[in-house]
Amino acid sequence: MPSIVVLNQAGAEVGKMTLKKEVFAIEPNMQAVYDVVNAERAAMRQGTHKTKNRTEVSGGGKKPWRQKGTGRARQGSIRAPQWRGGGIVFGPNPRSYSMKVNKKVVKLAVKSLLSSRVASNDLVVVDEFNLENFKTKTLVEILNNLKVEGKTLVITDEENYNLALAGRNIPNVYVQTKSHLSVYDLINADKYVVTKAAVKKYEEDLK
Repeated sequence: MPSIVVLNQAGAEVGKMTLKKEVFAIEPNMQAVYDVVNAERAAMRQGTHKTKNRTEVSGGGKKPWRQKGTGRARQGSIRAPQWRGGGIVFGPNPRSYSMKVNKKVVKLAVKSLLSSRVASNDLVVVDEFNLENFKTKTLVEILNNLKVEGKTLVITDEENYNLALAGRNIPNVYVQTKSHLSVYDLINADKYVVTKAAVKKYEEDLK
């Protein structure tokens, strides 16, 4: 089984943690990741787009001119699709873009991303986050101690008020609890900073 160093907020090693290979050391399945992210992105669409067809456009009740004798093409309504201001033939209508994805595929996608970050040494385990205040400067110092750069995802097992507020104003840093993270959030980050409790929670939920 793979093992990883556990650090404290000062960046010092405080122990080691054995990771379950079924969660943190699998062969990444990027097709599963693609399918889940595709479904999540589709579900974000509002689907409220709407155009009017010829029955919904106002006006056009009277026939523009008589059927024969004018030399012009026959017309039944000035709100027919070929008229300016007429109805739209195959325009969009409100609908849901959500797609069904099996729970096993979602779990596989999460395990694939976790495993890929472990393999590339982009997963940092912290024993706990204990911030005395919610100043941004405090979290910046902690991340510097952990030597974390780039797009960073800070994952906790429970909500941490000070940590969440401290991370709001830091560019490329996103603080979130494990239960509220999507696969899209996971793939959008280069580095994961995960608490020890969150790692155990992942192992329990993804076994």
